[in-house]
Amino acid sequence: MSQVTDATAPRTLTGGHVLAIFVAGFGLIFAVNFFMAYRAISTFPGMEVSSSYADSQSFDVRRDAQEALGWSAHVAIPGDGTLVLHLLDREGALVAPAELTALLTRPTNRTDDQLLALRRENGAFVAPADLSDGQWRLRLTGVARDGTEYRHNITFRYFE
Repeated sequence: MSQVTDATAPRTLTGGHVLAIFVAGFGLIFAVNFFMAYRAISTFPGMEVSSSYADSQSFDVRRDAQEALGWSAHVAIPGDGTLVLHLLDREGALVAPAELTALLTRPTNRTDDQLLALRRENGAFVAPADLSDGQWRLRLTGVARDGTEYRHNITFRYFE
């Protein structure tokens, strides 16, 4: 005689099932944590300045001098593979600093860093840039004609 089981009968939860659920759940949590830690360590250099304390000692003086310049910087991406930087003074006039360097970076990864070759064009600084979708940071460093140091970071999102 064959034995027939009732398909509607409740299944029992055994200790083995609970152990398997517990191990699978915590295994997933550990795997995700290890993956996230590995990605964080392998992609972020971790250093913004060589000495935070030394940099902080002159921060207020540098900030006040830079704010006295009254410069504002704005980025535009027209879509033709170029980055356009508008650097203006308080009155909206174009600024011509003695030196200006632009480094285009990803906030969390150094592999896409690009030192831009800025050139003047139609009252703005223009440079070819290899942009892909996502968040970017433009790090401007320079010196005004009066010798004041200028540093400015512009974070923006780019989507084609």
